[in-house]
Amino acid sequence: MTRTRSWGLLALVAATVLTPLGVADAAPQKNAPAANYLGDTVPANLGDASPMFAGGQNATVGEFPGIVAGIRAGGSRPQGQTCTGTVVAPRKILIAAHCADAEGEKKFVYGLDDLKDYDNGNGSGFAVNVVSYKKHPKYVNFDQGFDVAVVTVDRDIALKGGAAYPKFATSADAGGAAPGRTGLGFGYGKKDFNDTSQDVTLDKASLPVVNGDSVCQGVGAGFKSATMICAGYSDGRTTILPGDSGGPLVLDGKVYGVASWSRSDFKWYSIYGRLDNEMGDWVRTEVGEQPPAGDFGLTVAPGSGSVAAGKSLSTGITTTAGSGGAENATLSASGLPSGVKAVFQPTSVTTGNSAKVTFDASSSAPNGTYEVTVTGTTSSGKTASGKYSLTVTGGGDPQPGDFTLAASPSSVKAAKGKYVSTTITTTGGGQTINLSASNVPSGVKAAFQPTSVGAGGSAKLTLDVSTTATAGTSSITVTGTDAGGKTATTTVSLTVEGTEPPSGDVTVTATPSSATVRQGLLGQTVVKAAGGTGNLTLTATGVPTGAQLSFNPATVGQGGSSNVWVFTNFSTPPGTYPITIRATSADGKTGTTTFTLTVTR
Repeated sequence: MTRTRSWGLLALVAATVLTPLGVADAAPQKNAPAANYLGDTVPANLGDASPMFAGGQNATVGEFPGIVAGIRAGGSRPQGQTCTGTVVAPRKILIAAHCADAEGEKKFVYGLDDLKDYDNGNGSGFAVNVVSYKKHPKYVNFDQGFDVAVVTVDRDIALKGGAAYPKFATSADAGGAAPGRTGLGFGYGKKDFNDTSQDVTLDKASLPVVNGDSVCQGVGAGFKSATMICAGYSDGRTTILPGDSGGPLVLDGKVYGVASWSRSDFKWYSIYGRLDNEMGDWVRTEVGEQPPAGDFGLTVAPGSGSVAAGKSLSTGITTTAGSGGAENATLSASGLPSGVKAVFQPTSVTTGNSAKVTFDASSSAPNGTYEVTVTGTTSSGKTASGKYSLTVTGGGDPQPGDFTLAASPSSVKAAKGKYVSTTITTTGGGQTINLSASNVPSGVKAAFQPTSVGAGGSAKLTLDVSTTATAGTSSITVTGTDAGGKTATTTVSLTVEGTEPPSGDVTVTATPSSATVRQGLLGQTVVKAAGGTGNLTLTATGVPTGAQLSFNPATVGQGGSSNVWVFTNFSTPPGTYPITIRATSADGKTGTTTFTLTVTR
């Protein structure tokens, strides 16, 4: 549901309201104070700006699958929410440099539209720990430029729905965020000045890029177009707020900026760290080559564990299919120490499915920590890999005994927009078993009540099917993991009732098929296309004057979907506009659908 409300995107730590620093290029003392978007920052009351912000809208991870929430121990916001970042590679997160300065142990939580669902680690979401937080070498302070960092985490993050990792701008993209263009920002930050709502849902807002050299001066150390992008409005009618630090500014599906700072009352423009320059080139060096779009992926989770010599330890392997469709992938492991054997169950999988690997350590296995690479190789020669940090110790208490899982019923059905439940039962020797679900189809949310049980106990698994879920039958894997790392699995067959567009000629659907927005806000739909041969290219006609339409992505595979954003501005005439969206396959076949946009004053 579209909301009009104060919009917060960045976050990090304690209140940080600056007067300009005493450096050679610092702004004169007469400048207004600046502040970053750390989650604990409290907006100043300067008394010279409009009383509130408006313009934020609900968002989902599915709209921009790279989005991730940053949390920290001791943070004042719900779940310790501090910053927002973008996952740009399996273990790399793009974020603002000043986010590193927050006190307390830092983590990132992926996959949640509402961070409260994390429930301090007892709920849903995929949490990873920080291994390193590398700032740009020229960074000094957020309002002096180069406010960008790359975080390395301890486990691979596979993006929702098997999506490709978002691209980020480099010097090769210079000019892509020129004044007059409109970007889309995302963040988990505050939605009101005093954080009264304690809202940590994901929000989005469209922000016009402006000429910062002429209109974004007089605050902090001064706007610098070489390293910053100025977006939004002089009165902050649509803006980002504390908790959004590091969040992306997206243009044409690519990240051009990371949220950095504003005037300390936040009733002003939003300043982003610029990436279409040497800053983006530095990020590319730190991240390395991003996985090509469309290639299949492999994730090992948990990504680390410890096993005593003479014992065994298991972890899960999840694969995602590439744009060419599902293939058979053979699994292997390298980097194992002597005396440790990797046993895969099964030894090969169809991409899109999961497996288990057990590390069997003999009594002669040497102590130490080893980086093991698990690799999947498809029948066509494509490869994907994930890392596992394996620690071998010389002894310890015996691991808990074996246990089993079962689902009753093991096969369930639900219509779109409904939910269905099943019961997961366990058997074993009394150890605590943590429950998780994998291979959950897009548009379906799995929740356990409770999330952990004693062996011999039971839990309820609820599958919440959204209206955008795809009709069909999926096999969901439920995994139980005990404190010693042993696992057991069972499967639940979920049938989403309904029909999908027929195959053959190109068919195009838009969900929803219409939207009503006020001038200056954005309308959104999700387009799905299939038919013909090869990938399908999306185009649109009928966009109203003063509005911009963007596809993310602009080309989809068979049965693929694209987020469509229509950015209006305050000059877009009120009225109803039928926008024709066309999909053209590689062999020239076409299909269309209509998205009706109504613009009000």
